Amino acid sequence: MGTNNSPRTEVEGAIDALNSSDSHLRIMLFGDKGAIEEELEKYEKTWPVERLSISHAPEKVLVEDSPAKVLRRKPKSSIVVGLKTLKMGELDAFISAGSTGAVMAGALLTLRPLKGVDRPCIGTVVPTAKGPLLLLDAGANVDCKPHQMTQFAGLGKVYAQDLMGIENPKIGLLNIGEEPEKGNEVSLATFQALKTSHLNFVGNIEGGSILDGSCDVLVCDGFVGNVVLKFYESVANFISNLFKEKLGEESRSTDLKEIFRILDYTETGGAPLLGVNGVVVICHGGSPPKAIRNAIGVAEKAVKSKMVSHFVEEIDSFSEKGMFL
Repeated sequence: MGTNNSPRTEVEGAIDALNSSDSHLRIMLFGDKGAIEEELEKYEKTWPVERLSISHAPEKVLVEDSPAKVLRRKPKSSIVVGLKTLKMGELDAFISAGSTGAVMAGALLTLRPLKGVDRPCIGTVVPTAKGPLLLLDAGANVDCKPHQMTQFAGLGKVYAQDLMGIENPKIGLLNIGEEPEKGNEVSLATFQALKTSHLNFVGNIEGGSILDGSCDVLVCDGFVGNVVLKFYESVANFISNLFKEKLGEESRSTDLKEIFRILDYTETGGAPLLGVNGVVVICHGGSPPKAIRNAIGVAEKAVKSKMVSHFVEEIDSFSEKGMFL
């Protein structure tokens, strides 16, 4: 649990996922058991009952709670119980729309980063003129070193291969200009590291070119990435609302509905935390049921593709070349 309308949103999203997936998917809901059961009763068992279970986690993580202290102070919260259940091997993936900071801190302390990964990062998918783009880091780390951003690129490469189906993804570095000599010290050093790596590095990408689709994975520090993401979401909402306001009934045309679908962040579901020893997907607190359903799809695909194992292989290939020293 964790959305603004919990548990209704999570329950509806989970039921939608179960009803639209194959028989291998099983879902465990973490939260107040009584509240979840009350919500489930509204659906009159219109889902495969044997594939959904509940784990009682009555404590709630509040906005004012320190993310670093949640693990110790609220051990019966859905975030803590869920991550520990994942660590014990009883789950294949964990999804939460609760406090992003608490999920990140809990994942780092409970699951631990993969060997060789300095700082895990958040990857989020946004649409471009040529298809989806993976932006990372989207908010996990605000001050990054060149070798950490190079790691982000390696993790992003694997995600693009496994979940986006891109065999040799193009890696770009978000910067204030396309020229190699542009940027601050971190950007300059990161550019050189990526240029000499085995990655398919296509150079610097300016902010005005992000949506052109000139790369598949865009690397930046979490401060910049989060600002870019939030700005994109606000612009997408602005454009959608503007069309609906100005066009009225005409905005319901098939073509415009497709545009609205492309701009809708709920289509991507959630943002994976890349680089920890397990599949963890973070959702918006304001996520609707569709976003939860799609986040479950992202997690399911990550598990089936063995994404975490591929992360290990990718980081090992960097380490062998001394890239992260």
